[in-house]
Amino acid sequence: MFEERMKRLRERMAATGTDLVVVGPSSHLVWLAGMSPHGDERPVLLIVSKDHAGFLMPALNADSQRPFTRLPFYTWADADGPDAALASLLADSGTSKPGLAIALDETMRADFALLVIDALPGARRGFLTDTVGYLRARKDEAEYALLKMNAVLNDGAMRAGFAALKPGVTELEVAQAIRDHYIANGAKPEFTSVCFGENGAFPHHHTGERKLKANEAVLIDIGGRKDGYPSDMTRVGIFGETPEGFDEVHAVLERAVQAAIEAAKPGVPAKAVDKAARDVITQAGYGDYFLHRTGHGLGIDIHEPPYITGSSETVLEEGNVFSIEPGIYLPGRFGVRLEEIVILRGNRAEVLSELPREAFRAG
Repeated sequence: MFEERMKRLRERMAATGTDLVVVGPSSHLVWLAGMSPHGDERPVLLIVSKDHAGFLMPALNADSQRPFTRLPFYTWADADGPDAALASLLADSGTSKPGLAIALDETMRADFALLVIDALPGARRGFLTDTVGYLRARKDEAEYALLKMNAVLNDGAMRAGFAALKPGVTELEVAQAIRDHYIANGAKPEFTSVCFGENGAFPHHHTGERKLKANEAVLIDIGGRKDGYPSDMTRVGIFGETPEGFDEVHAVLERAVQAAIEAAKPGVPAKAVDKAARDVITQAGYGDYFLHRTGHGLGIDIHEPPYITGSSETVLEEGNVFSIEPGIYLPGRFGVRLEEIVILRGNRAEVLSELPREAFRAG
């Protein structure tokens, strides 16, 4: 997989006129090289040119990382610092070309980036958006299989959360039931947002000691991770009698999700998907209560490109994976958000979850 991804990266570098790619210890490095070296203030860099690749590697970590790659290490000791090792790596990478175009990992430490910038004065600089980022956004079949597996596992975690509802239970207790499901199935809990009643009107509510009352809405947004890839999904339910207006809001959001899924196709700008969902909500009179973008990409990171916003000109492509999650948030009453993760396959958006979007009913 590493050799195939390096081949694709060099093809993309040629297509974008990029001479040098510089990757720090980040999810970009996990995707490209399957490596996650110890991260601290000691610079670790993978530098890739058209005909060379090597690691700037602290000597302290070299032995532990050697089993994971055959690429050369340019090691440096704490007593010496990284400058000489970096200069040697850059020389072997062929950086004497005038007007060198380099792409820096936008997620790595600023001091790592400055180390490279200072070593290459006059180079034209950008980020990995058009190289590694572009490739990561187009999931392959192996990534699809992992994301699908995690989505189905997440379905079970969501069922476990709603099954835990009972009079007086706290948000934290329901969140624990969800985390227990992940752990029992070999997954790591990533986040559990459990929102009772009026707390659902906060899109990023922090799960707490709030106790469940009769006749109120429940919003649950959760994600776990297994075999390196995550899940993400939001569903809603009712405990007891349905709050006034809930069914209407839920129906509006179901139409918004369907409209966005229908709009999501290769060749379509991301903003068209946002517009499809937002138009449904606005026409129903709830436009002021849809407070965020329609979606975000999902891969190794829970939030990554492409972002489904009203201003994004990004043209969606085969293999893109992203959320569709319109929401309506009524302060002091409840919030409803329905979230699916989709992948563009063929000429349509395929939903990864197998859990219906109907509201759960309990109590």
